[in-house]
Amino acid sequence: MSNENAAPAATEPLALTAALASFDALWSPRIVARVNDYDVRVAKVAGEHVWHVHEDTDEFFLVLDGALHIALRDSDSDSDSDSDSDSDSERSVTLEQGAVFVVPRGVWHLPRSSGGASILLFEPSGTSTVGDAHDVVPGHVDVTTGHALGA
Repeated sequence: MSNENAAPAATEPLALTAALASFDALWSPRIVARVNDYDVRVAKVAGEHVWHVHEDTDEFFLVLDGALHIALRDSDSDSDSDSDSDSDSERSVTLEQGAVFVVPRGVWHLPRSSGGASILLFEPSGTSTVGDAHDVVPGHVDVTTGHALGA
């Protein structure tokens, strides 16, 4: 997939702290590098994202600062239920600073952070932040395939 917002090839090292300091928007990832056909994105997050699923790709999370909670719902569950569902097929993982986690393709998930976090994501270029299917997208969530750093 082509991505107009893809980061140019790196000619110098990039400090992730500087990249994160260059923007304030929450749930609005910036592309800091490209590896083959994958974007390396950083984002600042706080509050809840949206229940969503990526049907054809896994989603890699690395917490750089803070903590991130990811609720997971089996793909066999009702995708139309809201985020307050207490389905037996739900579970949650907590990622503290330095932790990594991969949400497998086809798994509905809801990232959230009550205290705020900075994260790094690794996913195919052109992947939407709200996946292939999702619940109603709240106004604070940026529906994007990633923004160029500095945008």
